[in-house]
Amino acid sequence: VVDTNILLHHMDVLEYLRDDDDDDDDDNDENENENGNDDATSPSKPNPHPRRRHRSIADAIVVPQTALEECRHRSLVMYRRIVDLIRSSGDDATRADDKGRKQKKNGGGSGSERCFIVFADVHHVDTQIFHGWKGESKADEEEGVEDGTTTINDENDARLRNVARFYGEALYDYRRRRRTGARNANAEVVFLTDDAQSRRLASSEQPPPDERPGDAADRGGLYYRARSMRDHVSLLQKEDPSLTLLDLVAQFHSAPGPPMSEGIRGKDGGGDDDSGGRAACYPPHLSSQTLSRGLQTNRYYQGIYRSDRDSHTEGYVTIRRGEDRVAVVIRGKADVNRAVDGDIVAIELHSVDLWLGGARNGGDGSDSGGGGGDGDEEKERGSQSQTADDRNEGHDRQTKKDDAGIAADTAEPSLRDAENIAEEVAVDDEGEELRRPTAKIVGIIRRNFHKNYCGSICTIAVSAAAPEEDDIAPSETELARPAAAAAFESESKMEGERTTMHPHDVIAAKHEREHPDGVTSTVVFFPIDNRIPPILLRTTQRDRLIGMRILVSMDSWPAESEYPLGHYVKTLGVTGTKETETQVLLQEFRIPCEPFPAKVLACLPPADYKIELEPGRTDLRHLPVLSIDPPGCKDIDDALHCIELPNGNWQVGVHIADVTHYVEAGTAIDLEAANRSTSTYLVNKRLDMLPSLLTTDLCSLKGNVDRFAFSVLWEVTPEAEIVNVDFKKSIIHSIAALTYQQAQALIDKPEKDCKGDIQAGAVKRLAKLARKFRSRRINAGALTLASPEVKFVLDSESLNPTDVQAYTLYEANALVEEFMLLANVTVAKKILRHYPTLSILRRHPAPNRSMFDGLIQKAKTRGISICIDDSKKLADSLDAAAEITSDDPYLNQLLRILSTRCMSPAQYFCSGEYQAKDWHHYGLAAPVYTHFTSPIRRYADVCVHRLLAAAIGVAPLPVFLSSKSYLHDLAANMNRRHRAAQLAGRASVQLHTLIFFAGGDEGEGGGVKEEDAYVLDVETAS
Repeated sequence: VVDTNILLHHMDVLEYLRDDDDDDDDDNDENENENGNDDATSPSKPNPHPRRRHRSIADAIVVPQTALEECRHRSLVMYRRIVDLIRSSGDDATRADDKGRKQKKNGGGSGSERCFIVFADVHHVDTQIFHGWKGESKADEEEGVEDGTTTINDENDARLRNVARFYGEALYDYRRRRRTGARNANAEVVFLTDDAQSRRLASSEQPPPDERPGDAADRGGLYYRARSMRDHVSLLQKEDPSLTLLDLVAQFHSAPGPPMSEGIRGKDGGGDDDSGGRAACYPPHLSSQTLSRGLQTNRYYQGIYRSDRDSHTEGYVTIRRGEDRVAVVIRGKADVNRAVDGDIVAIELHSVDLWLGGARNGGDGSDSGGGGGDGDEEKERGSQSQTADDRNEGHDRQTKKDDAGIAADTAEPSLRDAENIAEEVAVDDEGEELRRPTAKIVGIIRRNFHKNYCGSICTIAVSAAAPEEDDIAPSETELARPAAAAAFESESKMEGERTTMHPHDVIAAKHEREHPDGVTSTVVFFPIDNRIPPILLRTTQRDRLIGMRILVSMDSWPAESEYPLGHYVKTLGVTGTKETETQVLLQEFRIPCEPFPAKVLACLPPADYKIELEPGRTDLRHLPVLSIDPPGCKDIDDALHCIELPNGNWQVGVHIADVTHYVEAGTAIDLEAANRSTSTYLVNKRLDMLPSLLTTDLCSLKGNVDRFAFSVLWEVTPEAEIVNVDFKKSIIHSIAALTYQQAQALIDKPEKDCKGDIQAGAVKRLAKLARKFRSRRINAGALTLASPEVKFVLDSESLNPTDVQAYTLYEANALVEEFMLLANVTVAKKILRHYPTLSILRRHPAPNRSMFDGLIQKAKTRGISICIDDSKKLADSLDAAAEITSDDPYLNQLLRILSTRCMSPAQYFCSGEYQAKDWHHYGLAAPVYTHFTSPIRRYADVCVHRLLAAAIGVAPLPVFLSSKSYLHDLAANMNRRHRAAQLAGRASVQLHTLIFFAGGDEGEGGGVKEEDAYVLDVETAS
């Protein structure tokens, strides 16, 4: 029987499954791949979740309804995990019945699968606790509890103990009735709880020795036993040493160790657990009652703590001051006070004299290296003193930042750009003096400990000579401390000497230790994510984890522990291998990569679905529609056509896959797409937003087949003047699926050879119009930027890179881009006219001058002047630079790449959340812009399709798209997912670049290369 704290903190143990050696293989159909992605696991590969028995923890696990409800109230993440586990137990039970009947038919016994039982204790008479009534429950009778002396938590704990007693008495009665031949005669009931007080009450509540049953000697006279999870797992591990369950048990108390030299003594009245006399490293958190009063009186403010991307000891919390949202800076270990990125915290503002100057005066604390705009717009075509540990971590961050890698395409978005949050507030009446507010964290309202973190452990092996015999025996604490820690302290005490150990080694040397049980040891885990602090793990398999990438979950952070405590979850693989590092980057950027669940696949049309003209759709199959995409493209979102009209004008059409025909709003497939928000493109695989039946077949506008589309049709003059526009739900028939190279060949084809060539005529007309549209955009201030795109040639079997090349751009790339931009702008204007406060748009804010300061100074060294007053002046500056650097064409491209990195990325938003002047797209010089042209791979486009369909009257607007709060959350998720997909793709490029240049088995055809390079910056050591 499990307590609530077991559900909240030990789900990894409850989910642990142990292979059953005698399990037969009659369920191989479970191996069938349901994902449909190109990279999905092959049916020939081992099933990662074969049928297994739950033999490690218990034959049956009882989940009381009280514990389940408490879990739902405190953590929806854990609640969903236990519900999924209970449901899978039901599936196992069904299979067990089938297997039992088969075995019985064959003369064998029935096999037992894992068993989870939900017990409705709140509705069972034997487990009731009646409020205010003495003696109404067994617990009350035996405790002598009086009215008004118990809390809700006390009553819930008593009810859970009653459940354990109920099962214990039932088991005793069963044995008494069947004294001989009773099955499971050695079975016992165990109440699992990490609450020490509840365990003590469990023993005292049971009958005294003289009232216990006659067979009490066999079970110590107890109906049930109460154990902590660690004690229970330790017993199981003694029975079966092959188990590694101890590694999965959550930690709540730091291991015995020496007092921290720079600790802060704990104070009475805090909300933290008692530190047992050890020195506290951090100020205590305030109690929930104190925080509640402080929040009501505005002494404290509540918000989510967000760490800076390069440090877990610096970050910010967004609070409300009146109508505005303000980012409050949190700096230093003491002020961060054990908060982790994503925690809901309470903060207390520092006095104004401790606030920071403006962002340009060094108060920002974050890097501004990156670049912006919608280079991704269309298919990727183209005030605390530093301690020694603070200094070590700072050096470590600098080391990571200096590592070779692929530079960012865009800067990190500023808070004002991404979230419409002010970073500075006025501190004088005139509003002229601006400062960044600072604060300290005084309490944690809700932890964000439910994520698994990727990384590796760092362990120190220092050989130390055996000590001489001494009259004084060393203490247990001294035995627990590693030799490396002593060596480090000895070296640090040498006057005038600075340690040369790597910062990770310094931290590991200080905290690694063996435990007195002789089985477990504490090691230090370093997450890949710099926003997360090192985590102290207690493990039985230290030697096996060295050199591996592992997943770790954070459990607690006591005030007396310098770093948080956590437990091992699973091993991803050997550090440095392509497969492992790919799994790491998917986990690190939280890219959804699980197979599509059955309820999603159930929304798909049958595999033999036929596309036929239906009422309300315009038949455009007579038009010479064609698509232009990269070689091998399978998810073709868009197609084009251009024909001459009888009046001498031209009709141009952009036809986009009609995804919403198959993805109905509010269905399981729609919710899944909304969660994923985007497809993710890695070098060696693609992770789709939608199942492959839609992505690569029914929605893909392939050649020579009928497809449903959403079409935008313009009548334009040969001089690219738009006469009118129309929007249609249509059915089309693409006459060709061209590659960029093939389209470019048609553009370059002589006119005399194009007579009667429908494809060449259409492409040439489109190219002519695209040049004129592009010229107008650039004259209006649109930027022509650049990014260092590369492509890899992969081995057909191993998928290792055999060559890396610069991505070649053709005029055909620009042709497609131009018409996609035109369609997006046209649709944005249309939906805004009908839904001025509910439209999903995309904005790109003007860059802050401080982000360009470095580039401006560097350009001056080459005699180049860059002006960023507006996008037009920046574009003119870059064009002028091209003339100055005409003898070195790549230098101008480099300037455009660096300019891109000085701008924040574009963001999705709801039009009702910003003023019209803030809708502007700086990079495209467009007053309004949206995404309409890639619904197969972007959920934002799906939403825009629904808005457009409602605007032209062919479908009603889904109810949820009428909610501004829903649209805000939707846009925030799309921005997170879009950014994560970009970073994951970039990390995949970096990984394959490193593999290529490494040569050997991993980098086939690679190895050392000699190339020209430009020095971008020189950093001098301080």
